[in-house]
Amino acid sequence: MEMDRESKSRFVAGLYKGEPYTSGEQPGFGVIKLNTNENPYPPAPGVLDALKVFDGSRLGLYPKQDGGKLREAIAAKHGVDSKNVFVGNGSDEVLALSFKACFGFGPERPVLFPDVTYSFYTVWCEFFGIPYETIPLGEDFRPSARDYDKPNGGIVICNPNALTGIIESGDFIDAMLDEADAKSVVIVDEAYADFASFSAVNKIFSAPNLLVTRSLSKSYSLAGLRLGYAIGDSRLIEALTAVKDSFNSYPVGALAETLGAIAIEDEVYFCTVVDKVRRTQNETADRFRALGFDVPESAANFVFVGCGSAERAKSILEYLRKNGVYVRYFDKQRIRDRLRISIGRPKDMDVLFEKLEEYLALQEHSGIE
Repeated sequence: MEMDRESKSRFVAGLYKGEPYTSGEQPGFGVIKLNTNENPYPPAPGVLDALKVFDGSRLGLYPKQDGGKLREAIAAKHGVDSKNVFVGNGSDEVLALSFKACFGFGPERPVLFPDVTYSFYTVWCEFFGIPYETIPLGEDFRPSARDYDKPNGGIVICNPNALTGIIESGDFIDAMLDEADAKSVVIVDEAYADFASFSAVNKIFSAPNLLVTRSLSKSYSLAGLRLGYAIGDSRLIEALTAVKDSFNSYPVGALAETLGAIAIEDEVYFCTVVDKVRRTQNETADRFRALGFDVPESAANFVFVGCGSAERAKSILEYLRKNGVYVRYFDKQRIRDRLRISIGRPKDMDVLFEKLEEYLALQEHSGIE
């Protein structure tokens, strides 16, 4: 039966109207995709081999609720007990559940995080009704620990920063732990930390209010499998598990558990791929600087390129896109003049610079700065 106008109005009024996260464009195959920080190299050989012999009958049964072998492999890698590890469908799900599990003190104690960072933090706070305050980074895109010295219900730091690639030191994380209220949790989002020289994981033994989240999407080339995890004090993991079991008791499928564990255990291949990406990232940053672009030191698998103005950044974005090279632009205050560019294989970066130099030559010929 068709709804009357008043019923339709009430129905629409009850729908969720929050502002969702906007992910990078997924253009498909046949282009050079440097806009979502995926790893250009394949997963570990053992992962591909396991796909060929995986027992499909396992898909008729529910998987392990706690991540099984994957959880154990993560614990062994980081030298922690499995009770300190939580696994989920990508670090996005792990982070979302962490926000629900760890933050909830009320409006007088907002969660604090930088203004230039992973934009999903704002989405989750609004989705869960968590009060928050963004703290401006300095002109150099670096945070100051003093700015977090205020009443808070928790702190979130993405390290390296998901937009800039800049990493903060262990001393800075210690300062954040000091600034957090006694009962507040500090979440360090380390989605890109495998490309860096520092991780806060070893601090969980002395900081029971520290939760570190990580991803297998970037360094392990498993973005399509959706695997992430958190490491922290067992009480934090218990709270996370309770929230997970109130939402989805079986987040990690049997196939993902098997393949993720194999990837984690192949340390040699992991290090080889990370080293390749690091070398290409350093070379890419130098090539941009040689062309006059501003590029901060990055500890991630991307570079954050200053183009001089928002108009120039958008113009470069469109020129590259028309030529089959996709990079990322964020139409956000303070960073509208920048492009975030993932690190691909060396041949991908050569095409990027070939098209960029074409663009610059055209601009010079036309007299446009």
